[in-house]
Amino acid sequence: MSLGTCMIGLVLALGCTPRDFARRELLWPEGAPGAKGTAKADQPELFYYLPAPGKSNGAAAIVAPGGSYAHTGGLRPEAFPTARWLSEQGFVAVVLRYRVSGDGYHHRDFLADGSRAVQRVRSQAAELGVDGGKIGFVGFSAGGHLAGFVATACKKEGDLSASDPVGQTSCRPDFIVMVYPVVTLDDRWAHQRSKRSMLGEEPATPALVQGLSLEQRVTAETPPAMLVHSRHDKKVVFHNSELYDEAARARGASSRLHLYDDGRHGVGLAQRAGMPQMATWPASMLAWLHELGVLTAK
Repeated sequence: MSLGTCMIGLVLALGCTPRDFARRELLWPEGAPGAKGTAKADQPELFYYLPAPGKSNGAAAIVAPGGSYAHTGGLRPEAFPTARWLSEQGFVAVVLRYRVSGDGYHHRDFLADGSRAVQRVRSQAAELGVDGGKIGFVGFSAGGHLAGFVATACKKEGDLSASDPVGQTSCRPDFIVMVYPVVTLDDRWAHQRSKRSMLGEEPATPALVQGLSLEQRVTAETPPAMLVHSRHDKKVVFHNSELYDEAARARGASSRLHLYDDGRHGVGLAQRAGMPQMATWPASMLAWLHELGVLTAK
């Protein structure tokens, strides 16, 4: 899948942003909470990929890249290709460029950006032609943690006391897909760079470590999750996904775990040669969404 011609100088700034999205918006038009300035790094963005006319399946998905929460280098190899593929399947796909620790932001800011992305897309459901009860979150690596973080932090009901209409909309996604996700801050299995990014200058107290570890956060109220991981992942050990799946099942939440004996970390849709097993995860996701009733046969 070509991303078009990209200037090398743009790679670090936006992961080599393509120009085939339908529109691009600031996540927080009035300024992000806790923003340290007005530079691009302080202004997270949304990039919208829309299905062809008459091809919408009625669902939407926010797509968050990986990058250890330190950067969003996963935009080019993960988020944009996935959003493009999702739109080809009939989804409204919205790439989220969230704030990162490399620019001085930490876990509260990550959660704020992820939650707001769900609210923004849900508040635009009628305009986008999607069902407001079919808004998902697909995340890779640290973006996978963000998907689970938002899903376990947000309630199904919106906050009617919020000062703006978007804030009154529920930030809880209706399904989440976590691809080779960071899950735990337990040092036995934690991805240390992501852990440092989340903590920032805060001490790693037991309470904070537990509060940021998804296997400790999941409850029966957490939306259905699908997890994808390679047993050969050398960056984020696959036991992260096992921890989430085991905790979700134990607490009555819906979880589907796919572990593969090929592939590795950072492969996105995994359509490159040499990973025929892991390359099946996008099709497995569609089948899973049909099982959930998010997608229906036409």
